[in-house]
Amino acid sequence: MKVITRFAPSPTGFMHIGGVRTALFAYLFAKKNEGTLILRIEDTDQARAIEGSIQHIQDSLSWLGIDWEYGPDKPGPFGSCIQSERMDSYRAFAQKLMDAGHAYPDPYTHDEITAFRETAKAEKRPFLFRDHRPETFSVWDGKAPLRFKVPEIKRYKWNDAVRGELEAGEEALDDFILMKGDGYPTYNFAHIVDDHLMGVTHIFRADEFISSTPRFLSLYDALGVPAPVFVTLPAILRDDRTKKLGKRDGAKDVLEYKTEGYLPSAMVNYLALIGWNPGTDEEIFSKDELIQRFSVDQIQKSGGAFNEMKLKWFNREHILKLSSDEFLKHASLFLSKETYTALNKKNLLESLVPLMRERIQTFSELKDMDEAGEFSFYAEAPTYPVSGLLPKDDMDKQRTATRLKQVMSLLNTLNDSEWHDQKIKEVVWPYAEEKGRGLVLWPFRFTLSGRGKSPDPFTIAGVIGKKETITRIEDAIRALG
Repeated sequence: MKVITRFAPSPTGFMHIGGVRTALFAYLFAKKNEGTLILRIEDTDQARAIEGSIQHIQDSLSWLGIDWEYGPDKPGPFGSCIQSERMDSYRAFAQKLMDAGHAYPDPYTHDEITAFRETAKAEKRPFLFRDHRPETFSVWDGKAPLRFKVPEIKRYKWNDAVRGELEAGEEALDDFILMKGDGYPTYNFAHIVDDHLMGVTHIFRADEFISSTPRFLSLYDALGVPAPVFVTLPAILRDDRTKKLGKRDGAKDVLEYKTEGYLPSAMVNYLALIGWNPGTDEEIFSKDELIQRFSVDQIQKSGGAFNEMKLKWFNREHILKLSSDEFLKHASLFLSKETYTALNKKNLLESLVPLMRERIQTFSELKDMDEAGEFSFYAEAPTYPVSGLLPKDDMDKQRTATRLKQVMSLLNTLNDSEWHDQKIKEVVWPYAEEKGRGLVLWPFRFTLSGRGKSPDPFTIAGVIGKKETITRIEDAIRALG
């Protein structure tokens, strides 16, 4: 049997962490089994649909590398993957249920249904629409709501790939709406028709759908089609594990993480481990490694917490694995055009990668560093007040100039092939230890950066090169008179 999974979001807003995790698990399972992932847009609730959401969903999944074989941009052999473009299928299956006596037009007004509910409430009993079925059914004109006539009131038992054997009784069954008065199908009806026509074999879903499963099963029975395998995922909890993660708890649009400088590989890695156990102490996985290891048997029943600090840790680990070229590709999106161009013009970018990589957890931190001027002194010699060169323990210009001359003399013993931060430190450090670290290293660093806070002078000198370093020291000595 060919495995076919689907991710079926509604275009009603941003893509949140819970939805992305569902899409990811469906994707990993399909890829692991050489199957197919379908991206289906469930837009039958037209009042809640938000313009641009379909593209936003595609952009979110594409950023994470979750690709689909069929979707809103790629119709399948079954037709469109957008529900509002599949109306003929729903009407045909609705008519099939009508012909079999499993559906009927709802003859009641809203006020009449409200009165039924109030009576049931006053009598302290649950309201069930099946208690008010009309004795005879009229012909459906396609305008009145169409209700499902539950064929058999019974306890349903089913096997969930994660939760095991589950069951629910008669209280879960009622005559629910199949087609609304506006002509659109309800979720309960449309997703079953689509899953059948699209050949979906496994449904990855949130735990909120467990209570509705008897309804789904009764509809599968009435249609005479087999139910797919249900794979119910554990909830994603907020950090304190007291409840599900929601918008009020900081859940946000997944593309915000892109703008904040998170790597898609880190997000995929972290989300995969919320509710799934790889069976090892390892935590860092590439997408291909996740596909190889993924198994429904290792999906957990209990919920897992989403912790943004943990996500940052994953992001840093993935940043450390990037090649220099990959790092700079991401960095270019967060450095200003002016900074990137200036550093690139002087061939300093690759030399700065280790320094930048060491200091960040997310790439947006590079933007903050750039705006604070932390890269400007690499590309251009800084301007500064002469007083800034003077260490606080000795404000004498001549003695400061003498110490800088000695540093320059030591640096001139190094040839170009020896010029790197460790070798520079090796020749300067003994002198700094002898004369006093602050007396030697403060003016050396300030000469190169013009800043009170910056990387150490060995690192800066290693990046800008010998010629530029010597030139800046000579300029400082002249400024000191």
